[in-house]
Amino acid sequence: MYLGRILVSQETSSYVIKMEGDVRLVLCATLNDYMSTIFKSKDVSRIIIDMIEAKGVDSTTLGLLAKLAIYSNENFNIRPIIFCPDESLYETLLVMGLNDVFEIVSKEKSELENYKELASKPSHDSTIKKHVLEAHKVLSSINKKNKDEFLDLIAALERE
Repeated sequence: MYLGRILVSQETSSYVIKMEGDVRLVLCATLNDYMSTIFKSKDVSRIIIDMIEAKGVDSTTLGLLAKLAIYSNENFNIRPIIFCPDESLYETLLVMGLNDVFEIVSKEKSELENYKELASKPSHDSTIKKHVLEAHKVLSSINKKNKDEFLDLIAALERE
């Protein structure tokens, strides 16, 4: 499995985040920064997460996506869409409860094509820890199963 990458496309008020390969912790600062750009926008009508070419995502990435969806639900009054045809990844999204904050589609493809790759942003350990902690707190807020699953990890990160 090759290291993942994140590509983005934006057209008027539609944002697309495309994940390819194995999207892990090393891309969390990059993803979080791009999400901040979306959060600052005044005109957001649609957010699409394209996971068609994703091979894997870790819980930190899922937590950041949950943060994006929760913010979008509350501030833009939209429910982002995830396109994810991979059965294993689709099941992971459901198990983590992301279907509570996203519309998850297992077959379709996003419409926007003009992607540019987000440059990976180097992060200090303290920044990575902050993103990991925040992402897992967001995942824990989605449902009790996640809260129980990540309780020890959150406690350990808060002690450090």
